Amino acid sequence: MKDFNYYSPTEVVFGKESEKAIGKLVKKYGASKVLVHYGGKSAERSGLLDVVRRQLNEAEVPFVELGGVVPNPILSKVYEGICLSRKENIDFILAVGGRSVIDSSKAIAYGIAYNGDVWDFFCDKAKAIASYPVGVVLTIPAAGSEMSNGCVISKEEKLSKRAYNDDLCRPRFAVMNPIRTFTLSAYQTACGAVDIMMHTMERYFSHDKDMLLTDAIAEAVMKTVRECAPKVISAPDDYLLRSQIMWAGSLAHNNLTGCGITSDFATHMLEHELSAMFDVAHGAGLSAIWPHWAEYILMEATTRFAQFAVNVMGVTNDFHSPETTAKNSIEAMKTFYKTIGMPTSIPEPPGRKTTDYEICEMAEKCSLGKTSTTGRLKVLSYEDMITIYNMANR
Repeated sequence: MKDFNYYSPTEVVFGKESEKAIGKLVKKYGASKVLVHYGGKSAERSGLLDVVRRQLNEAEVPFVELGGVVPNPILSKVYEGICLSRKENIDFILAVGGRSVIDSSKAIAYGIAYNGDVWDFFCDKAKAIASYPVGVVLTIPAAGSEMSNGCVISKEEKLSKRAYNDDLCRPRFAVMNPIRTFTLSAYQTACGAVDIMMHTMERYFSHDKDMLLTDAIAEAVMKTVRECAPKVISAPDDYLLRSQIMWAGSLAHNNLTGCGITSDFATHMLEHELSAMFDVAHGAGLSAIWPHWAEYILMEATTRFAQFAVNVMGVTNDFHSPETTAKNSIEAMKTFYKTIGMPTSIPEPPGRKTTDYEICEMAEKCSLGKTSTTGRLKVLSYEDMITIYNMANR
């Protein structure tokens, strides 16, 4: 077992009555004036914003609001939030929404505490030394950003999508009420399921072979989502199914499933360029790329893929040919994606094939101008990225 440091400081309040704790939680974590950050009209229409307002008013914590966060959150909205927060002397950010809102909130929290351009963190020009506290009222289970140290922001004018990871931005608390997910569309639910599984798979597919407990936890998370996602799409008001998926999303990305393991995350890096260029949903981009990444690197970890096939995807083990079992895991995953309405190739999300120029541009950005690699199960060069994008473009 490799040495590891597991750090997960977020307080989770989970369940049907969880929203009653919002006011007490923001006071507990030192808020004197709050920025309530959210996305579109759904937070207002659902009544959730009214609940948040009432909770803050009852706790006698003043607040200002900033909506308008879009999927694949953009830097200009982050700048707007930083300016508003400084003007209003905000000392706590409350994210009401899913991954996009949470990541936008984290970036604002970094920016308030920094004298320079917050984009410096995302392009490796600076390292954060401080961040204002963030709390979360989660509405979309998917990215696990409510417990993670990650933050992904898009810079519109350059079609750049970059991640910054630092424990400073881990939320102080996450309020999670599965009932709030009942109104999610089948597409949103499916995209979330893909992302939850992928966060676990990016850690699971590793050369490390001595993490029996971590493997068991990861396999349980992935199997739970595989079994629940198709059912909840057919029964969106099923509290049991929604609650399983919601909790799985948090466990998939608070690094519990990565303890002692060398994670990969190549599929995420490849997808970031796809969604930056075409503004496709993150989950749809992941499902479009993963099968082709898996096919390309399969021989690097045949035994691992065979284990995944049997323990997660329910594939019958071919004892005479582990390679066949491994290959069948990819086909089983593609079947799962299609069952929940997700794409399995690049042309599906944007509705057309990607040009050779666009593929080269995505690989150029993913490799930071051909100066960097990605992935650890198989280290991918610029040329490898081109190959995988082309495989996915068929």
